Amino acid sequence: MARLGTTAGVRYAGLAARSAFASDADRAVLQQRFELQTAQQVAETLGNMKGALMKLGQMASYLDQGLPEPVREVLAQLQSSAPPMSPALAAEVVRSELGAPAEELFASWDPVPIAAASIGQVHRATTHDGREVAVKIQYPGVADAIRADLDNSDLVFGALGFLFPGLDPKPIVAELRARLLEELDYENEATNQTRFVEYYVGHPTIHVPAVIPEFSTKRVLTSEFVVGASFAEVLTWSQDERNLAAETIYRYTFGGIYRVGTFNGDPHPGIYLFGRDGRVTFLDYGLCKVFRADEVKLFEELIQAMVLNPDMRRFMAEAKRIGFFAADAHPDEQLAFDYFRHFYEFVLHDQTMTFTPEYASESVRRYFDVAGPYAEMIKGANVPQSMVIIQRINLGLFAVFAELGATANWRRIAEEIWPFVDGPPSTPMGEAVARWDALRSAET
Repeated sequence: MARLGTTAGVRYAGLAARSAFASDADRAVLQQRFELQTAQQVAETLGNMKGALMKLGQMASYLDQGLPEPVREVLAQLQSSAPPMSPALAAEVVRSELGAPAEELFASWDPVPIAAASIGQVHRATTHDGREVAVKIQYPGVADAIRADLDNSDLVFGALGFLFPGLDPKPIVAELRARLLEELDYENEATNQTRFVEYYVGHPTIHVPAVIPEFSTKRVLTSEFVVGASFAEVLTWSQDERNLAAETIYRYTFGGIYRVGTFNGDPHPGIYLFGRDGRVTFLDYGLCKVFRADEVKLFEELIQAMVLNPDMRRFMAEAKRIGFFAADAHPDEQLAFDYFRHFYEFVLHDQTMTFTPEYASESVRRYFDVAGPYAEMIKGANVPQSMVIIQRINLGLFAVFAELGATANWRRIAEEIWPFVDGPPSTPMGEAVARWDALRSAET
């Protein structure tokens, strides 16, 4: 990382020298070339490092629309097309985990991966009984790399304490450590994935690939093979088709919390495969958070006080009880209420809303606004352990929806999902989901 920074610095100095006497048009070309070369080097470096730092590169590719488009496009490679491990290494992991070479275990085996990400890469294969499968293989050594990254996380969050005196880093580090270490255990991922498979079987638009347990271990996870359009392709579809995709993702994300009791905590464009009819296949179940009933109740209390029956004092009392502020803290209640209101804006009113890049970027920047109107309030705020992973909705999901230009009456869809409202279907998809849910309830 230090070498990367030095190289980029030297290149920038050269850019400044060449730009000094260039025309405006030539200066713009030089700047774009610098951005592209630097992004390519960042993507290559983070892609080869794997683990937690590569995840940062993934997030940077879609979280903030303020990045130059060429930079975002290059970093987007980290979502599913990072540099893979050699075929020999992949074959050795399969042999050591499953007890035989891949060519013997499977009727067909493609040594070239179809996807490569931060912890593992995916190969296509066919079982001897004719099933097409996707075999995810963990990179050798990545577990040690992530543990080393986590050992340094205390330093990172300790430094944040200087900017945010109210922040208690210990529960944040504990939660991230627990979730990221779980992600290294493919048996745990298989359990998470199966929980979603069993809940969503037969769902009209949500599909979760079934796990193939006889070819799955702690470092190898085999699932049914699924074909679908990539996120980049969806961005070329009509707005109606993009809205259908967004509605399915929305129902999956919040339905997971309120109906399954589990949040798939890594929402990013690389884990979705799309159909034009709104069907979405959801991949990657390593980073999941299982919520207790009392934790889900906390979300309900906040929604009641902010959305359903707006009450600033009740909301602030709940925020303190949950741990967003210390018990002895005295933030400006109206300022704090306005700050949190932004994150509920899409469900505040019974009306159609479009997610925009500006809204998504503001959602990211509010976390780190140490100089704006909320600066003093933020400095005294904290992130409770139960809320750490859930913040990925405000970051990842909003960014995905902004790219889709997702448009719907999110309030009405939310009221369908919230069990404490249990509203009627508000869209054709909602009607199909209601029929599925009725059939599922009758069968169970």
